[in-house]
Amino acid sequence: MIQSLADYIVYKLMNIEPHTKAGSALNFFIYDTIKIFLLLAILIYTISFIRSYLPPEKVKKILSREHEFLGNILAALLGIVTPFCSCSAVPLFIGFIEAGVPLGVTFSFLVASPVINEVAATMLFALFGFKIAFIYILSGLIIAIISGFIIGRLHLEHLVEDYVYNIHVGQTEVASMNLRARHDFAFNSMKDIVKRVWLFILLGVAIGALIHGYAPLDFMSKIAGKNNLLAVPLATIIGIPLYSNAAGTIPIVHALTEKGVSIGTALSFMMSITALSVPEMIILRKVIKPKLIAIFIGIVGIAIMFTGYLFNIII
Repeated sequence: MIQSLADYIVYKLMNIEPHTKAGSALNFFIYDTIKIFLLLAILIYTISFIRSYLPPEKVKKILSREHEFLGNILAALLGIVTPFCSCSAVPLFIGFIEAGVPLGVTFSFLVASPVINEVAATMLFALFGFKIAFIYILSGLIIAIISGFIIGRLHLEHLVEDYVYNIHVGQTEVASMNLRARHDFAFNSMKDIVKRVWLFILLGVAIGALIHGYAPLDFMSKIAGKNNLLAVPLATIIGIPLYSNAAGTIPIVHALTEKGVSIGTALSFMMSITALSVPEMIILRKVIKPKLIAIFIGIVGIAIMFTGYLFNIII
């Protein structure tokens, strides 16, 4: 239905020839934009409704009671449905440490939230289908769990800034919510997220549409196809200094894969942007020392590259 609508707008109303580069690019833009926003509204509302049962205070209480591997698993799972962005990195980190959440468990949460949040899951499902979305989410969970577990086992608490352990943020009593309040929370959360990401989505889809319509297939598959063993580490390294989120990156990744870029290479690029961006590391520097940031980037970067190669092998 959405494809028929996009075809009608581009080829009938705008009278653009179907097999032209401009027609292909514009059709791609309209189709992906409608599909992404429709699914985003539905799924974010649903996930936000579920999230109304998991306020930050409850998350901290749950994680503070668990240790080692089980705590890493729970933290990664909670990271999927808990809102997280760069601006909330410092207060979340301080709150978790103050609540007694182990350092490694905290890092599992910090990795999972930006990489496999509801926006990423929704857009991957919309553009790549269930199989790719499921494998991506599973690999993101594994990266978050393992990287957090390794950091925990290394006992790096001394690399957290001293003042963090001296802060007492206090406890806030969480009021219970009735069904109407949960609906309001979910609806407002959906509106807030869409307001924050709509421009990223439009820019990402626009860039993706240009790649889809104009980028030469042979060139893209040659430099970033499965046969280039350096493509995955290069994509991971290139992604680190860039600043975007899943909303802006996934449409570009989708267009790149359609032009011959291997799926593992494209997703490694996306993961490094969302999990290891320089602005996020600068913000985290306020609470952790440079050595811990370097260790964190190294562990997560290696895990992302491993995942990229794995995707290229199995898909």
